[in-house]
Amino acid sequence: MDSSAFPSGSSDELDSKSVQLSSAAATHPTEGFANAAPVGIDECYDTSNARRGIALIINQVNFSSMAVRDGSSKDRTDISTVLQRIGFEVRVMDDPNRKQLLSALKQLAGEDHSHSDCLVVVVMTHGKENNLLYASDKSYEANQLWEPFIGDACPSLIGKPKLFFVQACRGKKLDEGVLQATISIDSVDTQSSPGSMRYVIPAMADLLVMYSTYDGHYSWRNPSKGSWFIQSLCAELGASAHCKELLHILTAVSRRVAYHYQSNVPDNAKIDAKKQMPCMVSMLTKLLYLRPKK
Repeated sequence: MDSSAFPSGSSDELDSKSVQLSSAAATHPTEGFANAAPVGIDECYDTSNARRGIALIINQVNFSSMAVRDGSSKDRTDISTVLQRIGFEVRVMDDPNRKQLLSALKQLAGEDHSHSDCLVVVVMTHGKENNLLYASDKSYEANQLWEPFIGDACPSLIGKPKLFFVQACRGKKLDEGVLQATISIDSVDTQSSPGSMRYVIPAMADLLVMYSTYDGHYSWRNPSKGSWFIQSLCAELGASAHCKELLHILTAVSRRVAYHYQSNVPDNAKIDAKKQMPCMVSMLTKLLYLRPKK
């Protein structure tokens, strides 16, 4: 274990080797509502646009007063490769300070996304309780990542999926795991008719945020192989993005992290044999398929 990656302030993921383990509808549902979209009008997001969209990767490795995040460069390379293969225009920011990071998000929100299917933002950094994340110099609130893109803040993304993936600690707690007899260790390591009507949708609609771990807990990262969450995201997107719906894929990501990994630090019982459970908040209103463009 990289001892510098287990800070007393709980601002980092833990570095470690890992172990891979094998109600009824109302009679008049639209009454009293203006331009309510009928359920079933479109079950899937439109992915027939000219472009897949932009994927912004924010990779924080070095900090002014925090530990280096060894292994994150591999995560950056791997997730960039997978997203490019799916058709995204990948943009990478390495070690931005808070001003640069927030400015880049504002600038991205100001671009025209009319011909894009969706937006992806991946953030890999230190984090701690109360949804605080870190730029290279200062902290910021996680919601500052997506606020520039929701509702009227980014008109060209209204009705389009906005996907955020956050690899970072969210507190000090360690997941001890629970015994399930059928799990065995396999190998060692680490919604009136359509037409011209305009529908009013909630400002927070079509947003998805997936965290590497649930509130209050540590997130694990291998110094040479990358983080459990980002590597699992890469594996599942790479294998299934062409044929499976996004939430199906992300459920598989959670399953992979939950069942295939545990920490392996035999010389430190406090952090040895610990688990991790990703957490997802989905406000998507349709199914999302990222099938290859013709």
